[in-house]
Amino acid sequence: MQLKKASVLVVDDDTDVLTAVRLLLRPQVKEIITEKNPENIPSLLAHHAFDVILLDMNFASSINTGNEGLFWLKKIKALKSGAAVIMITAYGDIDLAIRSLKEGAYDFIVKPWHNDKLLTTIREAISKKGNGSGPSSPAAPAPAIGSELMGESEVMQDIIFKIRKVAPTDANILILGENGTGKELIAKAIHQHSLRADKPFVKVDVGALTESLFESELFGHKKGAFTDAREDRAGRFEAAHTGTIFLDEIGNISLHQQSKLLSVLQNRQVVRVGANAPVDIDVRLLCATNVPLVEMANEARFRKDLIYRINTVEITVPPLRNRGDDIVLLARHFGAVYSKKYMRPVPDFSKAALEKLKHYHYPGNVRELQYAVERAVIMADSDVLEATDIIFSPIEAAPAAHSQQQESNLEELEKATILRVLEKHSGNLSRASKELGITRTALYRRLGKYDI
Repeated sequence: MQLKKASVLVVDDDTDVLTAVRLLLRPQVKEIITEKNPENIPSLLAHHAFDVILLDMNFASSINTGNEGLFWLKKIKALKSGAAVIMITAYGDIDLAIRSLKEGAYDFIVKPWHNDKLLTTIREAISKKGNGSGPSSPAAPAPAIGSELMGESEVMQDIIFKIRKVAPTDANILILGENGTGKELIAKAIHQHSLRADKPFVKVDVGALTESLFESELFGHKKGAFTDAREDRAGRFEAAHTGTIFLDEIGNISLHQQSKLLSVLQNRQVVRVGANAPVDIDVRLLCATNVPLVEMANEARFRKDLIYRINTVEITVPPLRNRGDDIVLLARHFGAVYSKKYMRPVPDFSKAALEKLKHYHYPGNVRELQYAVERAVIMADSDVLEATDIIFSPIEAAPAAHSQQQESNLEELEKATILRVLEKHSGNLSRASKELGITRTALYRRLGKYDI
């Protein structure tokens, strides 16, 4: 079916959204109906045969859970509508939007959207509706993004799908995950699939910058600004102008550095050390940290206004131990890479070797697996890698054992921490919950759980 012959229903409680979509689609489609109240969906479906329904994820502005959209999506499916449903969502609801695909939505768009992108999505929905096909579900294997960012596990497919959705936007993205999980690969993949792909990609390990070097390295300096400033030098933000800047280990910078960074992000300008004139910058910001977001939310450690600035979209990278058969997939990939590098035959893995790989806990994550396979390729006497050829780094062994012991005592540690903080604040739940980085409701649940 052609777009010109399509009937489209738009359900959103924002009149501005309805007006914008109506003006965009009126000359493009046969029929466009807009509706503010989702309660009228059953009646509309009873009297019209729609080809596409654009459905908002949220209808109660005081709730904003996205569950309203999921509820009405299920209702549309229960009413046996043949319409392709496209969810309308904000950046913060992308995880829920991905869930909506598993519930039967054709696709989702993020607002504010590009009109061309919206029209393309509607066209694709109409053209594929007839044969019942849709876009690749995040639970189904999809082509890898980047040369090494791969995985067939559901968690990785969700991440790859999210990258495809957010990369073409200019949204600031915070990438969370343990060391060695591949946060930099994800940052590069986002840049490579963005509209800035042919522009600079500049990485800065901000956690390694001292207080004295932080401003000079990021914002540049003028000749003579300090002892070693022998010439004018542009900082990393200027170097990334029109492109992407990736700030790694953002969770480790001081409050003073955070204040300087926040000012630059708010004003979209840098001032070189020793200069007065600001320089305009146009960058897409990506950040990464191994510090859990709940710990970063502690105002004594990290400014919440900066968290909101860098965290328009959040991507959490799972540890390798939670990725199932991806371990074998990655091991074979690294085997092929290092056999080529060291001019050895591409190795196979014995059953015992695969079992050893799959049951290891990987405190060093993908990086540790990579090095273990590289050593095995170099040292093995056969084209088949045996379990004895797979030797994991002793560097990670001691911390891993300590980590397992900590995990086994997690509830005891949590209870002890809550008791200590409550005692510190003389039983004041508001202050205690703030220091613990959780809501009062969450604290109440834990008090009940531990009978405190």
